[in-house]
Amino acid sequence: MSRMSRLRVAAVVTLAVLALAACGSNNNNPPAAGGNSPSPSFTTLTQGQLKVGSCLDYRPFEYTHQGKLTGFDVDMVDAIAQKLGLKVVWIKANFDTIFNAVAAHKFDMVAAASTITPARAKSVNFSEPYYNARQALSINSQKTPTIKTTNDLKSGDIVGVQKGTTGATWAEKNLQPNGITIKTYQGAPDAFTDLEAGRIAGVINDETSSLGEVANRPSLKVVQSIDTHEHYGFAFAPDTPQLTVAVNKAFQQVVADGTYVKIFKKYFPSNPVPSEYMPH
Repeated sequence: MSRMSRLRVAAVVTLAVLALAACGSNNNNPPAAGGNSPSPSFTTLTQGQLKVGSCLDYRPFEYTHQGKLTGFDVDMVDAIAQKLGLKVVWIKANFDTIFNAVAAHKFDMVAAASTITPARAKSVNFSEPYYNARQALSINSQKTPTIKTTNDLKSGDIVGVQKGTTGATWAEKNLQPNGITIKTYQGAPDAFTDLEAGRIAGVINDETSSLGEVANRPSLKVVQSIDTHEHYGFAFAPDTPQLTVAVNKAFQQVVADGTYVKIFKKYFPSNPVPSEYMPH
């Protein structure tokens, strides 16, 4: 190769490097923290912030206690955001429209005890699973003590569900054909309030959330666990794959350093930590 040719090649390489550097400069947020290899770049709606959509009334995942927002999802997102060098901003949203909202960039991410499903994955990207979940049947043990499982429900009974949830889908598929009326609510607590008042015969809802609700309602009881092989994931707009990757990497760090175990035991002290979330 001639000296002139070598100079031309060097010039092309230099221009390519400069072009790549210019593309990278458009990112307004720091890369995901941790690790020895370069982390993927990502952007959020507002520099330095992670805007998170949630119902904010789904105990024990996200709820207000003594004026402060708390819960498993809240602590988990805080831990992830800390790894990413971001400040969390919570935005209250209705669960039945929350996936359309994140896809429309109303917020950066959804953290709302959201089950990963093929139908939802058509409109959003999901993170890797961060929680294993089951559904449950709750009843009013003072008004209907004979109901022990969904098989004890009879035609004409009314069962409450939260609108847009996998519990609602399960109830519509498995209970409605038996003549049981499915009543939907914007928030799960409203369904439990109606159950407490005797206006409905039962509630189908995520098991952990149900246990949190009945803990403060003496007349209510969780009587049946329903294994639907569900896992929760954080949801993102389809056109923000780099943010999904960054959150996944930060979540892996939260598991690896033992933070996940601490948060899990804080909210579910009686439950064993799943092996896949133990530090390796």
